[in-house]
Amino acid sequence: MTSPCMAQKQNPLQEKIQPLLEQFHGKAGLYILNLKSGEEFTYQADSIFSTASIVKIPIMLGIFDKIEKGDLQFHQPLIYRDSIRYGGSGLMQHYQDSVQTDLRTLLALMLSYSDNTTSLWNQSLAGGGSTINELLNTLGYQHTRVNSRTPGREKDWERFGWGQTTPREMASILTKIYRKELVSESASEMMYRLLSNTFYNDYAASQIPPGINVASKQGMVNASRSEVMLVNGHHGDYVFALFTDENEDQSWTYQNEAWVLTRKLSSLVWNHFNSEAPYSPPTGIKKYWEGLGY
Repeated sequence: MTSPCMAQKQNPLQEKIQPLLEQFHGKAGLYILNLKSGEEFTYQADSIFSTASIVKIPIMLGIFDKIEKGDLQFHQPLIYRDSIRYGGSGLMQHYQDSVQTDLRTLLALMLSYSDNTTSLWNQSLAGGGSTINELLNTLGYQHTRVNSRTPGREKDWERFGWGQTTPREMASILTKIYRKELVSESASEMMYRLLSNTFYNDYAASQIPPGINVASKQGMVNASRSEVMLVNGHHGDYVFALFTDENEDQSWTYQNEAWVLTRKLSSLVWNHFNSEAPYSPPTGIKKYWEGLGY
């Protein structure tokens, strides 16, 4: 595990965000990069964290790799069976047995609504966790892995759950997708479009002005609340990857400590990189957030 570190040169943003991370009651890691200016901020960015549902980004990579190889088709028809139903977040668990669907729908539900049933189905269609992990290794990612239902990774699953990553690696994956450098140019574009349609826009994305494209994925379990996003800002695009683990506050309310931290950091970063177009959500919007507790 690396010790907390930040960019060597002190600046106003660093002075504001580092105390927030140090005061957090749990383990926190952050990676920020302005893709235009190269301005970078890190804190425990190379430490390994649980992904929770952010593991669905590597699963997506596995599916698109299969599509590019001709093993799957984006609009491939599929039949849902209730034997694969899995609880938690998502919609497909409420489908009736034998309903026809397609791979595009599985991907959209997995990424927009963090659907667990479609995610496990996609993991299987991608060849399973071992195949996805081989792809990640080929792409140069040493720490990002799928653990659940993956032979040989039982101990990793016990420690990290469904998947594991570092803030720097997950930020890199999202950045390379945006730059059309992963799997293929066309696959990257479609993946970025899918990631730009999240239902869960009341966390980090809530601090970004409406009308700004945000490609993101969230991960939430009791002791881990994390988010990665790429923001197409007015004065330069930037990537933001915040991971938390071992959280003392495991509540599922608007005031959960990790979610408060997420919103504060997201606001600070937006207003630092877009000082000529500062943003603060309208006060009245809080009533739409305070019901958090999925």
